[in-house]
Amino acid sequence: MIARLRGTVLDRGMDHLIVDVGGVGYLVYVTAGTIAAAKMDGEITLHTHMVVREESMTLFGFPDGHQQRLFQTLLGVSGVGPKVGLGLLSIMSTDDLAFAIASGNAAALARAPGVGQKLASRIVLELRGKMAAGAAPTVPG
Repeated sequence: MIARLRGTVLDRGMDHLIVDVGGVGYLVYVTAGTIAAAKMDGEITLHTHMVVREESMTLFGFPDGHQQRLFQTLLGVSGVGPKVGLGLLSIMSTDDLAFAIASGNAAALARAPGVGQKLASRIVLELRGKMAAGAAPTVPG
């Protein structure tokens, strides 16, 4: 399991970065905010979540542990995959997303790509009790 990467940004894509760590280039899917903050040839540290499937191993990266834990909490909701989780974290900050869930604001969640009103309502229903208003998830990390 790859839990963290620290290296140099080699390339920036629409939804990913390529990070050189000791001569190995890791493709890491990240939020729009992380891409915007990453500087070409600059150093970056990412907390990662690795998804292993039969046909692939995929890394998702986050600038801090709070965002990573919220992402992992979102993945626990039926119908929320890694791309939807990144989409939610791309449209609002970690605190805003946690607050939207805690306050039952499904409409705010439905603005994310791949999230309809039905899925947004399911996210609120399943995670509302796990969120402290205005804070990152309260589940163990």
